[in-house]
Amino acid sequence: MRAAGIRPVIRTEDLSVVGLVEVIGHLPRIWGKFQQLIAAARATRPDLAILTDSPDFHFRVADKLKKQGVPVVYLVAPQVWAWRQGRVKTMRRIIDRLLCIFPFEEAFFRKHKVPVTYIGHPHAGRVRPRLSREEFFRKHNIPLDRPLIAMLPGSRRSEALRHLPALKKAAGILSKSRKLSFILPASPACGAAFFQSALAGSDIRAIEGEAWETMAYCEVALAASGTVTVEAALLGAPMVTYYRVTNLSWKLGKLLVKVPFYSMVNLIAERRVVPELMQSEMTGERIAAETARLLDDEGERGKMKESLAQVAARLTVQGDVMLRAANEVERVLEGVK
Repeated sequence: MRAAGIRPVIRTEDLSVVGLVEVIGHLPRIWGKFQQLIAAARATRPDLAILTDSPDFHFRVADKLKKQGVPVVYLVAPQVWAWRQGRVKTMRRIIDRLLCIFPFEEAFFRKHKVPVTYIGHPHAGRVRPRLSREEFFRKHNIPLDRPLIAMLPGSRRSEALRHLPALKKAAGILSKSRKLSFILPASPACGAAFFQSALAGSDIRAIEGEAWETMAYCEVALAASGTVTVEAALLGAPMVTYYRVTNLSWKLGKLLVKVPFYSMVNLIAERRVVPELMQSEMTGERIAAETARLLDDEGERGKMKESLAQVAARLTVQGDVMLRAANEVERVLEGVK
């Protein structure tokens, strides 16, 4: 976005907090960023706003902008189909066009009379390795004759630290019975150096980025529930998914969240395709057992890959996804319903 000429006012990293309880301590800082952004909008008087994700923050931004007469396009639908469905009333009032990236969302929002367009998933058609398997393995001195396990603990430092103990335990268990390579492609928000002390004494090695290569060439991906599971599905990587938050956030979430699955891959497939190890079920032993099952059962792994291909097909539309989004933005600017 900066390369395209966007002038940043606040950084998205300043708003990146996961969990219901965890956000409380960050509220003063987030409120300050909100005021800063609204002041900038008031000073520049934009012709249109494109708000992306972060509904608890951006719904308030949209409300202020609508009062200033600024039309709002919202990219990536908030998961109101999962929890707090009452928010659709707010969305009808503050959003001129919702651009959703998952196929099942369009029918839900149309039912609730929110102006919506399904544009396809931005990663579909874009997620692909840049290096060949041989180039990637040679670059990182990974033995070609060993199965590769992708360790994907999350892009944020806080979630990665919550997940690492169980992943280290799983790697230790698996290494006792077979020779494997464990690669953790560090996100830009973390960086490989961040994991140096946390991974000391384990068989897991952190590298800078190259997550798509790691997932494309792995036998199994151990993926924190989130966007990375969609990327793994698009790359055809068999996976085990997991997630953990504080116990209080989990208990509150259980009361509020009403979904048949937690993993986006399973939600898109509308059935259980990949294992979900959530909260107390996320242990090193369970992760190791699910990984071993996929490694040892070629038929099961092949069946999962077929299901992941079906998920990828549901996320893929004709044409460029962002061009479709840009066309919808132009329609709003021109006042087309």
